[in-house]
Amino acid sequence: MKTAEVVDYIVKWLKDYATNAGIKGFVVGVSGGIDSAVTSSLCAKTGLDVLCLEMPIHQSPSQVNRAFKHIDWLMANHENVRMTTVQLTTVFDSLVDAFPPVEDEEQRFMSLANTRARLRMTSLYYFAAFHGYLVVGTGNKVEDFGVGFFTKYGDGGVDLSPIADLLKSEVYKLGEQLGVSKSIMEAAPTDGLWGDDRTDEDQIGASYDELEWAMAMNDQGKSADDFDGRNHEVFKIFKRFNTANKHKMNPIPICVIPPKLK
Repeated sequence: MKTAEVVDYIVKWLKDYATNAGIKGFVVGVSGGIDSAVTSSLCAKTGLDVLCLEMPIHQSPSQVNRAFKHIDWLMANHENVRMTTVQLTTVFDSLVDAFPPVEDEEQRFMSLANTRARLRMTSLYYFAAFHGYLVVGTGNKVEDFGVGFFTKYGDGGVDLSPIADLLKSEVYKLGEQLGVSKSIMEAAPTDGLWGDDRTDEDQIGASYDELEWAMAMNDQGKSADDFDGRNHEVFKIFKRFNTANKHKMNPIPICVIPPKLK
């Protein structure tokens, strides 16, 4: 990949899109991970206004510290970047208290994880509407189109997605090109929705390198029966997520009424 050229291409794409839409800037949620670090860095290079939001909800201190340090670095190098911290922990806790009690605590825990992402999306759109900005997505190709590893109407609710055609490994290459900090480059990817240190690999059962391989094999029409050992297992993991999360990756189904019934 021609990394420097890809950076320039995305930066121009972002600036042209905003300019043509009559929009003066972007809002990006910065989590302390590689995807949001690269996305916010690309937005900063447009020269347009960039508002970085840090939105902790029972967040791991290491994630918060990486996010703050990255935003500080951006602001030191780009006059068009500023930040706002929105403490959402008390909001989240109040919402949890408002929900009725349930017997299935495991399912409740999963539902509340997605609720965190949706609270952050709501916050992003508040600031976007207030300032006249666009909400910029931070999802990569493996998450958005491979395994559907995002929250519907949460981190999947965005106006535009500058890195959604890049594999995770390619995002890291852009991070190196852009000068993203070593602490972010080396941090294990995590969605930060659980209030602990579990990683994406812990949740999915496969690394992003393995998922990229499985995604490529799937594109070639392969099946799990074509592989054995770890490759067989990884391909089955990929297919399970890919199948289960089609509802996120495909357009919303519309019941089209036949003309004769109207």
